[in-house]
Amino acid sequence: MSKNLAHIIAAIPAVKTQGNLNQVIDSLCFDSRQAHAGSVFFAIKGTQADGHNYIEQVIAAGCSAIVVSETHVFENPLSPSIAVLGSADTSATMAFIASEFYGVPSAKLKLVAITGTNGKTTVATLLFNLFRSFGHNVGLLSTVQNQINDQVIPSTHTTPDSIAINQLLLKMVEQGCEYCFMEASSHAIHQERVKGLHFAGMVFTNITHDHLDYHQTFENYICAKKKLFDEANIDAFALVNKDDKNGLVMLQNTKATRYTYALKNNADFKAKLLENDFNGMLLHIDEHEAWFRLVGHFNAYNLLAVYGAAFLLGKSKTDIITHLSSLQPVKGRFEYCRSSNGVHGIIDYAHTPDALENILGTINQIRTGNENLITVIGCGGNRDTAKRPIMADVATSHSSKVIFTSDNPRNENPEFILDEMQAGVKPIHFKKTVRMSDRKEAIKLAVSMALKGDVILIAGKGHEHYQEINGIKYPFDDKAILMEMFDLFKPTNQ
Repeated sequence: MSKNLAHIIAAIPAVKTQGNLNQVIDSLCFDSRQAHAGSVFFAIKGTQADGHNYIEQVIAAGCSAIVVSETHVFENPLSPSIAVLGSADTSATMAFIASEFYGVPSAKLKLVAITGTNGKTTVATLLFNLFRSFGHNVGLLSTVQNQINDQVIPSTHTTPDSIAINQLLLKMVEQGCEYCFMEASSHAIHQERVKGLHFAGMVFTNITHDHLDYHQTFENYICAKKKLFDEANIDAFALVNKDDKNGLVMLQNTKATRYTYALKNNADFKAKLLENDFNGMLLHIDEHEAWFRLVGHFNAYNLLAVYGAAFLLGKSKTDIITHLSSLQPVKGRFEYCRSSNGVHGIIDYAHTPDALENILGTINQIRTGNENLITVIGCGGNRDTAKRPIMADVATSHSSKVIFTSDNPRNENPEFILDEMQAGVKPIHFKKTVRMSDRKEAIKLAVSMALKGDVILIAGKGHEHYQEINGIKYPFDDKAILMEMFDLFKPTNQ
């Protein structure tokens, strides 16, 4: 693919220019190692490095054009043979140029963004599976994986960078996709990765404590989510959870058509949870009652969000419920299994205090109270440290026994993370806690402790198939380990 640079920038918000704009461009990059003749290099100032420090390197590689900060344009004049674009926000300019370079693919399908602290993956994946069940060609951009119909593309971020997003959207268009459902993380919104995309709709699930290591304050975190709605097109729909106190905040300045969903308050889409057990739930939605295979109060919200979004995309309510009731739960989201001797196992990605409390609350609603609830939980390294004692407090307050263990320690000492978690345990709960940094041994201990009817929750990693330690991702799958331990401890007479 190649395009004239002058034609590309004519369609994007104003940038200051120097040098020869009559360049034929065949690639975009923000990694200096990928720069070559015909490429545009974007000097992005990130948390780890500043792309402006690599300008001489990309020029030496023959790069045709460079996007830099406005200040840099005037302070560091370059060769007139190189096109230089000065931008007030190089990340936003990268997103706009990527969209134009790849032919504005987001406008050629119905793109729906899902944002919120919890539920993004479940809502996006259920929408993908629902519309596939209707017979449509569909794309998915999610934490678990990116997907174009049946083709799975590994995912490294909840929301890819803007170049990768537009590349993937173009592939979806080329393969006939009519819809794409994507998770929009607060990082991605704040870093302008979704700038320039044409959304048919956006969904807000909820907002609770998370990512304050990045956003610094909860207000900043809310503003990052809200930005998605503030910049919405007038022809888009905005669907928000009215039961979340910040749901209506998301709608305050949006140009999109506003809709709400709720279990408690009056809303455009309303549901009532009638029954709930480890096999699924019975919901009343509008005039319909149906059994769904997902479990828990929080999943009632997720199903209602999917129901509302699908209706706003033109599907009939009866068809939505019929198809949605046949869908399987999302991998690593309240994923249920059972041992041969009657121990219940649940794998869940819950890695925020609110998500963990929702999971534990659901389990405690389902169990009779005579069984033990054994929770295996850790916290990720190099991430929001303030939530560690809160996570520990939630786990110990709602479980019979808790095993603190390692999650993805990354570059932190696992024992230090466990120290910070244990600081949140109230004295009344000291006796119910065990500390074991080896995650596999922690799961083994949980299974060895469990009796028939007991419930084991393995929380924090969900769908992940690795454990990241000192920059290396080692193979690790919570569910596979749990099933291995179930087999190890199965009764000898079976």
